[in-house]
Amino acid sequence: MNLRPRGTNEPDVNLTPLIDVVFLLLIFFMVSTTFNRESEIQIDLPESSEHAIESTADAIEITIDVDGEYFVNKQRLVNTQVATLKRALGDAIAGRKNPPVTLVADANTPYQAVVTAMDVAAQLGISRLSSVTQNSVQDGN
Repeated sequence: MNLRPRGTNEPDVNLTPLIDVVFLLLIFFMVSTTFNRESEIQIDLPESSEHAIESTADAIEITIDVDGEYFVNKQRLVNTQVATLKRALGDAIAGRKNPPVTLVADANTPYQAVVTAMDVAAQLGISRLSSVTQNSVQDGN
């Protein structure tokens, strides 16, 4: 008869499956999360039936509100003069070669303010100018 005490085996806890599940949950929530582009400037975008192309992250943004006030990369300009807009846009370009510029204008913005922004961009040699619209609701009429 063997009366020696048997050695107690410590139970092994394998954390690999737990880590796998946590990473899968993390990936699921990252993929299923939607990111909204929030803006502090109140803009009612004009509507378009075409599908929009996503703008790049390094694009310079010119925003024009309903009163014709200009914002360059969300920074309000002190006035609406062409020289001020040209200087602010030139500073935003800062030596970059042909950067993309996105024009965001309210649907009720004076047309002259939009044309002025486009003219200033052309004077600075910007050829990659795009405008932002919102999709219109198609009801089949």
